[in-house]
Amino acid sequence: MKEIPFTIASFNTFLSERKLMASRCSSCGALWLPPRPICLTCKEDNMEWEELSGKGTLVAFTVIGVGPMPMIEAGYGRDNPYCVGIVQVDEGPRIGAQILGVDVAHPENIKIGTPVASDFVERGSWHFVEEVAKARKTYLAFRA
Repeated sequence: MKEIPFTIASFNTFLSERKLMASRCSSCGALWLPPRPICLTCKEDNMEWEELSGKGTLVAFTVIGVGPMPMIEAGYGRDNPYCVGIVQVDEGPRIGAQILGVDVAHPENIKIGTPVASDFVERGSWHFVEEVAKARKTYLAFRA
């Protein structure tokens, strides 16, 4: 898969295909999520795409009642908070994402160490801005 650039745009394309992809350095073996074109460990650019299992562990979280516009547009707010967290995937790296399947009304019941699995959430709607179609976007989430 070397011909696919190691960019956030490529990462987002994989998300739309329901794949969690990272970049692995062929030189030192370091794994990067989100993917990077250059390894931060050895500074080489010998990267390869690697599909991850999507399984991991919740290592940090917060419940948000006032979020950014895409979350407000998705129906979240003070009366409908949501959880975001840091997940350490089984392969090693950590990534932030929305955490689904947890009791946001009682955050004291959300536990560090909870096993999670990747999920994919579509947000937005089809509409036209200056005659250009704006499509729905797929976001990474994890489900407890």
